[in-house]
Amino acid sequence: MTRLDSRLADKHVVVCAGAGGVGKSTISATVALGLAARGGRVAVVTIDPARRLAEALGLDELGNEPQLVDAARFAREGLELRGELWAMMLDAKRTFDELIARLAPDPRTREQILGNPIYEHLSTAVAGTQEYTAMAKLFELDREGAYDTIVLDTPPSRSAIEFLQAPDRLMSLLEGRALRAFIRPTRRVLGAAGVVFTVLRRITGVGLLDELTTFFGLLSGLLDGFRARAVDVRELLTDPGTGFLVITSPEHAPLEEAIFFAGELERNGMRRSGVIVNRFHPLDPHERGAAVTAARLRDALGEDLARRVADTHAEVQELARGDQAALERLCRDLCDPDPVCLRDREGDVQDVDSLVDLERELFSASGQTESATAGRVR
Repeated sequence: MTRLDSRLADKHVVVCAGAGGVGKSTISATVALGLAARGGRVAVVTIDPARRLAEALGLDELGNEPQLVDAARFAREGLELRGELWAMMLDAKRTFDELIARLAPDPRTREQILGNPIYEHLSTAVAGTQEYTAMAKLFELDREGAYDTIVLDTPPSRSAIEFLQAPDRLMSLLEGRALRAFIRPTRRVLGAAGVVFTVLRRITGVGLLDELTTFFGLLSGLLDGFRARAVDVRELLTDPGTGFLVITSPEHAPLEEAIFFAGELERNGMRRSGVIVNRFHPLDPHERGAAVTAARLRDALGEDLARRVADTHAEVQELARGDQAALERLCRDLCDPDPVCLRDREGDVQDVDSLVDLERELFSASGQTESATAGRVR
């Protein structure tokens, strides 16, 4: 059993989180692939996969429900799926619609909310709705009980902590002073707002005040349901069967984000199952400096090419020393002596072959492989 196997062995939910741009989507898919290869019935909920990653998983036509990935795609590359891999791309708007449909007290209220122009904005443009809907989908799939493990790729937020804060932020919006004013407006509020919205009516031809008042009045009947779902999600995220994989790269900003996020997990009673450092440059244990390297290569490459190769190698080793220092700080601050390091790669993970190669690296006993020929993890 590899390090990642042992850390995820008792988890039925795995949340992959980190700063934007560190490769969460690809690593989420690869974690799910590895667990399916080891016999699990696994669903991966991916948010915004690169086109080539989606094609590698066969996601071209997938909607908002998991669909079975063809195991033959991976068998041809030498990876047998002893279990099943199911995959979906989250449709945040549709998931929010489905949540409204479940919480609405009757069909008429449901249709009035879904058809209200204000709802269109709330369900697509308000900060936190994508994170909230990702959690709602995670809770829904877990409650169905159809999968051994669900792997969630968190939304591409600027900060990983936005994922944890999303339910509280959305509830603050729905329960805030502005909402209460529209649900139970005082004469003073109506008087002040009336002047503004009368002007807007003349400009837009839309009864915006009426739309807002109607919408928030309808929504007030669903607040208990939203509140209960937020509690359900928090209980799921703090359950011993839920583990977080903190994903970072050695660069300063993602590293700081990972350290901060790991602290927030602990503060919120959530469990970190591992740390994955992506785009890592390993040190060459035989590196002796550019001059020595050039001398060793001179007979095979000629003096000019040997010097250029040696200079390039020296530059990479400078990066590697910086990455090593970052890794040491990460291990020290997180009290985790054994993160999984994935080598920096030359291009995108763009096909089944490179995805299988990454799976072997991610689940290897050491967390690294000798091969670095596949694409860069996005």
